[in-house]
Amino acid sequence: MEQTASLYPKDQKEMYALLKAQMKAVLEGERHVIPNLANVSALLGGALQNINWVGFYLKHREELLLGPFQGKLACVHIAFGKGVCGTAYSRGETVLVKDVHQFSGHIACDCDSNSEIVVPLFRQRQVVGVLDIDSPLLARFDETDARELEALARIIENSCDWSELPGLQ
Repeated sequence: MEQTASLYPKDQKEMYALLKAQMKAVLEGERHVIPNLANVSALLGGALQNINWVGFYLKHREELLLGPFQGKLACVHIAFGKGVCGTAYSRGETVLVKDVHQFSGHIACDCDSNSEIVVPLFRQRQVVGVLDIDSPLLARFDETDARELEALARIIENSCDWSELPGLQ
């Protein structure tokens, strides 16, 4: 994962403001879920400091299935309610974990990950997937990250035609 994070402002709010503008520009004119999520993964992977994985898990039938991502190999199938991703999906809310080793039922896809944040994605008030970001640092993510990533998730939701996603119904 090539990082361009040094090109972004050090101030967290300024960095997220720039990311929002870039994301809107990248997604403009394209509605297909897969290329949009692939480009968002690349954008976030280059912009966010101290992360080792960023990507999406999408609802497919009765589980979450690996979607576009940046990083090492990842778990392909995650059951609803299992791990941080499955928990965020089932609750329909962001789950911020400062130490994944203290999270009951954590799924260790990458033993280098120590903290994680997972933000649900919605279509018509139903969760259709999650944005998952891992870090090798403990307590990498805070409430500002949660709020800002939720705002980015709303941009993603509104930029995609989720009806194109097989297995969502």
